[in-house]
Amino acid sequence: MSDTLTSPLPLAGGVGGGNALAANTDFAGKGLPSPSPSSKREGSKGDFPGLAGDWAYLDTAATAQKPQAVIDAIARAYGPDYATVHRGVYERSATMTLRFEEARARVAAFIGAASPYEIVFTRGATEGINLVAQSWGQRLQPGDRILLSALEHHSNIVPWQLLRDRTGIEIDVAPLTDDGRIDEAALVAMIGPRTRLVAIAHVSNVLGSVVDIATIAAAAHAQGALLLVDGCQAAPRLALDMQALGADFYVFSGHKLYGPTGIGVLWGRAELLASMPPWQGGGAMIETVSFLSTTYAPPPQRFEAGTPHIAGAIGLAAAIDYVEGIGLAAIHAHETTLVAAAREALGRINSVRLFGPADSAGILSFAIEGVHPHDIGTILDESGVAIRAGHHCAQPLMAVLGVPATARASFGIYNDLSDVERLAAGIARVTRIFGVEA
Repeated sequence: MSDTLTSPLPLAGGVGGGNALAANTDFAGKGLPSPSPSSKREGSKGDFPGLAGDWAYLDTAATAQKPQAVIDAIARAYGPDYATVHRGVYERSATMTLRFEEARARVAAFIGAASPYEIVFTRGATEGINLVAQSWGQRLQPGDRILLSALEHHSNIVPWQLLRDRTGIEIDVAPLTDDGRIDEAALVAMIGPRTRLVAIAHVSNVLGSVVDIATIAAAAHAQGALLLVDGCQAAPRLALDMQALGADFYVFSGHKLYGPTGIGVLWGRAELLASMPPWQGGGAMIETVSFLSTTYAPPPQRFEAGTPHIAGAIGLAAAIDYVEGIGLAAIHAHETTLVAAAREALGRINSVRLFGPADSAGILSFAIEGVHPHDIGTILDESGVAIRAGHHCAQPLMAVLGVPATARASFGIYNDLSDVERLAAGIARVTRIFGVEA
């Protein structure tokens, strides 16, 4: 496949595309055009200044490179368009407020939310999970249970452990199948009458395995439990529809979606957000304040204390425009092709052990017998290939896999088969240097 990625799919409102929702919100029709996906099909390396030079970037699961369109949107937001939001009566502040709230509507359309008011801007997915743990989690009692899986990122483990230490709840962990998927049958069987929340990753950041969220949601709801989904690795490659998935909370980060760092999203069902107390106090999240008492704004403002990351929200909307200009189905198909090619190439090397299912989404973790992943990463870097090496913020999963760390190659819309070839050549060089069986 060439490095110019195109998609025959038309852009339309609804699941994973379009801005039909934005047209029905209070943010449209205020003198600014509603945000809409670009009609240009993009995705080539030339759109990404960070990929200039002879460099194969295979660390997109950690953070994605930024297209020029996103960089330009952020520069405009900090430059000629800059003003604060929600505070000024002067024209530029009012205009920036509209653009900020249009970005919220853009996110809502992208994930199929029922309303922009279900979109809470956060610093990232980690903050979104902590928000739920610290706010919604206040209602939990000793003996209540939260169910995780063995492949979770630390950001979907530690907040629940902190909540456990404060409240006396219990944490259960669902096992994996032999090929590195969440064992959905075992997980469903573990949901009991005291289970209050199931919290799982939509796509594993280490193994690339994809979970059937709708099935897990139905099982959780049948027992009266809620479902929180870590969507960091799903949002950049899978079309999302919150109504069809059936989750109750969904989080993702902007920087993995080709957007800026420091901005993320917590989506929550409107009735749940309305029932939750604030988790931080300050400006912007209040209605009235006196020294006797304070009343709080409705969601999402209730959870957005202080001046927000204005340019980050605008940059995130630009990233969504860019991604939808290609199409999520095309992106997923492209990355699936690259992972399959990488698995085939590395699978020919006897000393290489591959982890995760054959149909992993954009991610391939591996190890070389007798070689530490850090050495793999260092030698590949000498060849102009950037991968991730370590435990990937998933130490419990490493214990399940029986290794201290893995090497991980992860693909994005700008990668092509030449990057796979360079990865395979670099791994062959590693085996020669260490004298292991090729």
